[in-house]
Amino acid sequence: MNDIKFSVIIVCLNAGERLGATVESVLCQSYGNLEIILKDGGSTDGSVERLSGTVNDDRLHIYEQKDSGIYDAMNQAVALAEGEYFIFLNAGDSFYDEDVLDKICDVILSKKGEMPDIIYGNMYHKALGTMIQAAPEINGFACYRNVPCHQTCFYSYKMFEERAYKPEYNVRADYEHFLWCFYEKKAKIRYAPVTVAVYEGGGYSETPENKRLSQKQHREIALHYMGRRKVRKYSLLMALSLAPLRSAIAENKYLAVFYNKFKSLIYKVKKAKGGR
Repeated sequence: MNDIKFSVIIVCLNAGERLGATVESVLCQSYGNLEIILKDGGSTDGSVERLSGTVNDDRLHIYEQKDSGIYDAMNQAVALAEGEYFIFLNAGDSFYDEDVLDKICDVILSKKGEMPDIIYGNMYHKALGTMIQAAPEINGFACYRNVPCHQTCFYSYKMFEERAYKPEYNVRADYEHFLWCFYEKKAKIRYAPVTVAVYEGGGYSETPENKRLSQKQHREIALHYMGRRKVRKYSLLMALSLAPLRSAIAENKYLAVFYNKFKSLIYKVKKAKGGR
């Protein structure tokens, strides 16, 4: 069923050969009702020209406009998109297989009359060589720990009608927007048991400097939406559950596979208990 139109948003600046692979993974989808909004910030490496010269598909729309950073670029792209649901892929990322959008469409339509505002799934981390299982339920603690990355989230256009990303959160604007959807808009959020994307790794927020800035912005955003009492509670829970150690294991390329398999098993056990 191709009733739902998806907008796949890709923002780039001097992305090189990785850009073509990302666009190809979208155009290879078995699901046909899609558009690609490619927003280029003024590349000088010839990547966009090569792409426009080799890809002849009217679902690909290329726009060039200066921006102040990745989230400003995403906001510009959102304003150009016409789909009912958006997903953001970075150059170098790709859909996991050719049937991702088909599977997501099935999840969206699985409950009659209950169209979700956000659908999210799992991710394959290419650099670590492991599948990363998303939490099957979004609650306050999940929002504090971290939310699904934007490469695995499909947003209803309604979540961007009132406002888009806040570019002043130059590392954590997607986190802030997700919490705004959850706490302010009371978004209907649905987990999809689908591996959505292959994440290249080494993203913008993963440099040492941006990791420090990410922690600062995370705390500021969490305090705004959750308040000090809940932040203290969730911070204590993180400490008691050895979160720093678990994060170090999850980011180790030798241990990450075992860690994520164990995490997936825990989620399955919890789901089984919840279904009784």
